[in-house]
Amino acid sequence: MPRALRVSAATFALFLVTACNSASTGGSTPTSVRGVTADTIKVGGIVSMTTASGYSKKDTDLGARARYDRANAEGGINGRKIEYLGAEDDGQDPARNLAAARKLVQQDKVFAVSPMSSVTFAGADFLDTQKVPTVGWGTLPSFCGPAHLYGFNGCLVPTPGGTLNQTWPEGLAAVLGGARGRSVALIAGDNDAGKFGIRTFTQGFKAAGFQVAYAKAVVPATSMPSDWSAYTKEILRSGPGGRAPDAVVSVMQTPYNIGLFTSLKRSGYKGVISDPTDYDPGLLAKDATKQALDGVHVLLQFQPFEADTPAMRRFKDDIKKASGGTEVPLSMHMLTGYMSADLFLSIAAKAGKDLTVESFQKAADGFSDTGTLVGDRALPKGKKESFGCGALVRLKNGRYEVAVPFTCYPPIPFG
Repeated sequence: MPRALRVSAATFALFLVTACNSASTGGSTPTSVRGVTADTIKVGGIVSMTTASGYSKKDTDLGARARYDRANAEGGINGRKIEYLGAEDDGQDPARNLAAARKLVQQDKVFAVSPMSSVTFAGADFLDTQKVPTVGWGTLPSFCGPAHLYGFNGCLVPTPGGTLNQTWPEGLAAVLGGARGRSVALIAGDNDAGKFGIRTFTQGFKAAGFQVAYAKAVVPATSMPSDWSAYTKEILRSGPGGRAPDAVVSVMQTPYNIGLFTSLKRSGYKGVISDPTDYDPGLLAKDATKQALDGVHVLLQFQPFEADTPAMRRFKDDIKKASGGTEVPLSMHMLTGYMSADLFLSIAAKAGKDLTVESFQKAADGFSDTGTLVGDRALPKGKKESFGCGALVRLKNGRYEVAVPFTCYPPIPFG
């Protein structure tokens, strides 16, 4: 081989070695890291924007965008800006949920999925297998255990060896002046989530000292009843001595709650009514909806919008900026998107400049912080239990007011 050719080959080999070493030691980002470049991190979301019942979580997308916008305005995460693609609409359909997950990973090449907010998570196994960090509302079992999936307020679905969040039963006990001698009726949809919810909340309310007079997952999950009288009559006769229970707790979505609560009130029910979904000023635009929800105590797993704290003021300011500087009605879905993004950003920041799935996972292992809108956060604790904090708000005369302030309650063992 001529000497000049030997020198060129050696030089080329040296170039390859130098380039590989530079990529692996933090000079520039390896192209093998999906969704990460030298100056961007690509993120997408999956949200139930549209559903057959009309229930929508579309505000989740705005909440996430607001948090990512602030991160970018502050210089990004370790020098990288967040390229947020927005959320895919899964229509609350398992097949579409999986299709959205596949699209984001295989076509859009995202590094992470945050937020993920739906009552179905058929894409969970795919995202975990593909090692895609995913952050969402931990109301589904998929957020409890899989290595790459995180609930922004922990695991809200108890697992063997885990715990139960007592915010709801303890909060209602405070509203009623104590649980001793008080009865509660629990009702949910006839699906896996509803049946599991009935099981867990039955245990939680009993542990708080309530008598659980009624606990059934009987409402058709795919077709909303046009007549709620059969459910109402059974509930109103379920308390001690055939009387009405002191509280009725619905583990259902807004359209169902409006029908049930309207029927209860027309039947003359005067006890406490509560649900975990109807904290949304946008729901009050219709008089019929406002009347159905008036007096209802809504469970929150974050600081109420009425709280005057630095974190809440910052959230409101971020939402306003993301909305083009205009005031928009706040909703719980905005906050679930916002806090999903916030947890992802906090872990990614801890992972450092050399962002990979492995460095993200290492940063998540042992991650903790305090004073957030969902209380104190900790991992891997959040893989098996919630962060244990919450509040109750009550709709009164068309306005929400804090009924039970944001408090962190000791969890109880799930069994």
